[in-house]
Amino acid sequence: MRSQSSATDLSRETVGLILGGIGVAIFSLTLPATRAAVPAFGGWTVGIGRAVVAALLGAILLAAKRPPRPPRRLFGRLAIVAGGVIIGFPLFTALALIHVPASRGAIVVGFLPATTAIVAAVRNGERPSPQFWLAATGGLVTVMVFAVATGAGGRPEPADGLLVLAVVSAAIGYAEGAAVTAELGGWQTISWALVLAAPVTTPIAAIALLSHGVVDPTTKAVVGLVYVCVFSMFLGFFAWYAGLGIAGVARVSQIQLVQPILTLGWAALLLDETITTGAMAAAVAVLAFVAAAKRSPVRPDSGVHTSLARSD
Repeated sequence: MRSQSSATDLSRETVGLILGGIGVAIFSLTLPATRAAVPAFGGWTVGIGRAVVAALLGAILLAAKRPPRPPRRLFGRLAIVAGGVIIGFPLFTALALIHVPASRGAIVVGFLPATTAIVAAVRNGERPSPQFWLAATGGLVTVMVFAVATGAGGRPEPADGLLVLAVVSAAIGYAEGAAVTAELGGWQTISWALVLAAPVTTPIAAIALLSHGVVDPTTKAVVGLVYVCVFSMFLGFFAWYAGLGIAGVARVSQIQLVQPILTLGWAALLLDETITTGAMAAAVAVLAFVAAAKRSPVRPDSGVHTSLARSD
């Protein structure tokens, strides 16, 4: 019986890791696709408009599947998910990528796994060890040094601040989304969050499109917009949140360590961006610090906080 149980657990863990890997692979193309779409459609249209298209897809899926409405107590948490991964991250990255290449964004966003771990630790009332905070700080310092070294005139640029806001937004959305997924499931979490955000995202996207218009919509720009609408904003979260729910946040989130390297590769392949030695060195350093943070012990809080699976 024990061996059968272990085999079942291993099988579920493998499925969760595979789903998480699919999500990361999809997300790794988000910055290059955004960078390709922004010149033609504008930062606000790409950043917020993707949520409108994804909300329509989510509404169609919910109507087809007819799941019960989420309990009222989850509405506030779904709003946090929407604010983080539906509005915050897409908008901040789209605005940043007007001014900086996708390869630069990949380095800053490379600190997302550790940031997610920090937010999840606070969210779940855990107490990370000093080694964890040391590793997380090392990664943050690496990102800051890279931003200063490669900024205009050796200075950080406003776009770097937008990328940092994007990382924080995504970390909050990931951590809260993982908690909601424990009750609703991955596809319902992102679908309901998109639909609930639609009354906000739809008028903003319409105004943005009317203000900016469409300028020289190349095939690359159109494909980029379709990708962020359908894959980055919708299908990617099916796999990502499902993986988190099956195999656990701590284990699945480690797969994100490869995302910056994948994004750098896509930027070079699809956008002809030059990947400097400094960018690669920074990416490897960030990955090393994040891996160290993941290996550092985190003790559960004995106070009033609850676990991820039980928290409301």
